[in-house]
Amino acid sequence: MRSFSRTALASPLALALALALGSAAALPAQADSGKPADMVLNSLPVSVEMGSGYARSLFRHWTDRDGNGCDTRKDVLIEEAISGRVVGCTVVGGVWQSAYDAVTTSNSSTFDVDHRVPLKEAWDSGAWRWSASTREAFANDLGYAQSLIAVSASSNRSKSDRDPADWLPKYDVCTYIKTWIAVKYRWRLAVDTTEKSALQRIIGSCPALMVVPDLANVTTDPNAGRPSSQNLVTPSPGGASGGAIDPRFGTCGEAIAAGYGPYVVGRDDEYTWYIDRDKDGVVCER
Repeated sequence: MRSFSRTALASPLALALALALGSAAALPAQADSGKPADMVLNSLPVSVEMGSGYARSLFRHWTDRDGNGCDTRKDVLIEEAISGRVVGCTVVGGVWQSAYDAVTTSNSSTFDVDHRVPLKEAWDSGAWRWSASTREAFANDLGYAQSLIAVSASSNRSKSDRDPADWLPKYDVCTYIKTWIAVKYRWRLAVDTTEKSALQRIIGSCPALMVVPDLANVTTDPNAGRPSSQNLVTPSPGGASGGAIDPRFGTCGEAIAAGYGPYVVGRDDEYTWYIDRDKDGVVCER
């Protein structure tokens, strides 16, 4: 997101320049730093999506989790404004520009606050296992500035709940793709094979490095339903984490060599970190 002071007023020259850049080409991308995007992508677990059970009401959103008196939507609109002054939780005289299609507006009601990784996509990719508090934290994530973004309602509804294999923004595709990967990394969400192939193809033509966010705190619901497409097996004794989160390794081989695993879908948080190649509901089995 853009950094925006609650008291600053953008100069007419700066505003004109920002609008000109947006109407002519893509918005400026965040500078790359950190790790190779392909390495971060390859660290994500690959899994078949859940495909059932989702309801938007499962992700309580636009709450005031940071206790500043403004709900999450208003916080994002404040941070995303390129002009105006903040009075309470409102940007007076505000102007916003949509990174997806370069549309500008002075009426914030015409913009949506988009979850970079849609709520349904998150559910299908692993959030079905989460506790209600973790789903709320995801839906209101201000801890990583790129998780939520103010965009034109038309572009957000065009995107809907589609992943990058089915939808890409008009502008700044590389930033969009890297942010998608970053959000999935932050919340330990999986990718499916079609999605991963699309991501690999696109990042191959992007600058190599990406910003890597901190991992979010994720808790699971022990009573969460299991995907019917997977058959659970009983792991060998002594390998599970017993409730504590184990260190995260690059591969199951490294985890096993260090004495960790196996991890069972629906029970162990660590399951989503690794690829379940035989789709038996267990990873890092010895």
